[in-house]
Amino acid sequence: MLGILKRSNFPLRLLGLALLIFALARPQSKTSWRDVHTEGIDIIMALDISASMLAKDLKPDRLRSSKSVALDFIKDRPNDRIGLVVYEGESFTQCPLTTDHRVLREMFTNVQTGQIEGGTAIGMGLATAINRLRGSEASSKVVILLTDGVNNRGSIPPLTAAEIAREYGVRVYTIGVGSKGKALSPVSVYPDGTYKYERVEVKIDEETLMQIADMTGGKYFRATDDKKLRSIYKEIDQLEKTLIQVTEHSKRNEEFFPFALAGFSLIFLGFFVDETIFRSVP
Repeated sequence: MLGILKRSNFPLRLLGLALLIFALARPQSKTSWRDVHTEGIDIIMALDISASMLAKDLKPDRLRSSKSVALDFIKDRPNDRIGLVVYEGESFTQCPLTTDHRVLREMFTNVQTGQIEGGTAIGMGLATAINRLRGSEASSKVVILLTDGVNNRGSIPPLTAAEIAREYGVRVYTIGVGSKGKALSPVSVYPDGTYKYERVEVKIDEETLMQIADMTGGKYFRATDDKKLRSIYKEIDQLEKTLIQVTEHSKRNEEFFPFALAGFSLIFLGFFVDETIFRSVP
């Protein structure tokens, strides 16, 4: 037993010396973390829900296609506050600005025609959207206004609403939805609440929608089918990217102490064995 202990004494000291040399090299560990700063964009989506949005030139109809594409747009912008305004002959806020996109998606899903008085009040829809953004402190305030018709109701003309948007620094992207020529559209309601459909001329006030966009620094788009509507939202997504600033931090921690302690302990143990056990052995 003493022979084994004696043979291991020198390697013990050698290991202790190696640990001391390693400690002198000052081993360090690194702790890293990131601060993410988001400069979000506040977006109100103003959606026309008049009966003509049930036309079948987009699949399954203009309204459901518009909702589907808008929901994908929302999913791709998790850092933005987004709200929803709907309008027919009048307008109201379906969902205020929120980062809780789960609630927003539910609100979008519940949107249907006939919720309010019939007609198309583009100016009122835009004015309500601007009102939701009026107190916003976001670096970019945006309205995406979608319609398939001509303003025929409401107390605020569309261009007056555009002037208000410009005063508040709100950029408006306008989208006209509907094919060129004629489309299968609802023309009357049966007693059971279903619609009678006929092929009617698609009329969109593109000139006014262009003016709204020009006055506010936005852009006008025409969606004649589902594919085009999807590409429009992708373009708007690229035009209105959220700024994300990431700051990297790191901290170095000194790790020499455990190695120095272990090295001194092993050397001390070696000397202790020499000066006690081996010294007492004849």
